[in-house]
Amino acid sequence: MGSRSHKQGVILIAGPTASGKSALALLLAERLDGTIINADSMQVYRDLRVITARPMPAEEVRVPHLLYGHVDAAENYSVGRWCLDAAAALALTKGLAAVPSVAENVRATIRQRLAAEGAPALHAELALRDPAMAQRLMPRDRARVARALEVVTATGRSLAEWQREGMPPALDPAGAIKVFLAPEHAQLRNRIEARFTGMLEAGALDEVRALAARGLDPALPAMKAHGVPWLIRHLRGEIALTVAAQGGVRDTWRYTRRQATWFRNRMPDWSWSAAEAAESLILREISRIPA
Repeated sequence: MGSRSHKQGVILIAGPTASGKSALALLLAERLDGTIINADSMQVYRDLRVITARPMPAEEVRVPHLLYGHVDAAENYSVGRWCLDAAAALALTKGLAAVPSVAENVRATIRQRLAAEGAPALHAELALRDPAMAQRLMPRDRARVARALEVVTATGRSLAEWQREGMPPALDPAGAIKVFLAPEHAQLRNRIEARFTGMLEAGALDEVRALAARGLDPALPAMKAHGVPWLIRHLRGEIALTVAAQGGVRDTWRYTRRQATWFRNRMPDWSWSAAEAAESLILREISRIPA
């Protein structure tokens, strides 16, 4: 997520799920008269406040919060659309693929084929039409295979080409303070477990019940948010709530491990910090920015 401060610099806060990003952003935004801009791919969905640990209304009124809960769960929200939504406010220090919008009829056709034929069949077609992307993707990676096939069908060009061209940065990297929150493994695991328990106590099950009642395509991003598929299985009577909670925690923990690996490879110039030390680190960096 990003936060604009009282100076022209922008603070970028990254880190694994449950590492304390939201709390730190709120603390800094209050102290610096800033605005919090969401970059979490699931907190954009209005149907998923509790299960994604979105800031609560009482927190949102304390400082401006942008790009939270502004997308319906029925939408297949993309990075490209998020970039357009955030272009005037969000600090991006690296270009992102300027992939044009895919026509809804193309998207619907690919999703129908995905459901009927399966990801391996679409991957085989992708290997013929876009071998560069097919080589990057696992045959059973449903979402990414479908996305790559949608792009090559709609544009006639490989998604890899769009990614190479990218989008111009919205902010000079020199003007951003970049911090990655890196909790100790045991601490992070405990926080994930505590957060999932807290979400259940706050009404996550009712939230997922309402979402399931809409009968949406299970391939939509919102339907795959951590914990959602497990809680839907519980609501169908397939598994106990304790089993669903364990599954949600386990999926979240595995995801945080992949996040850490990705960040280490892609963001070598970011400062890594424990959450409790990050505020002091950021304030020291701010003090070095010319007024």
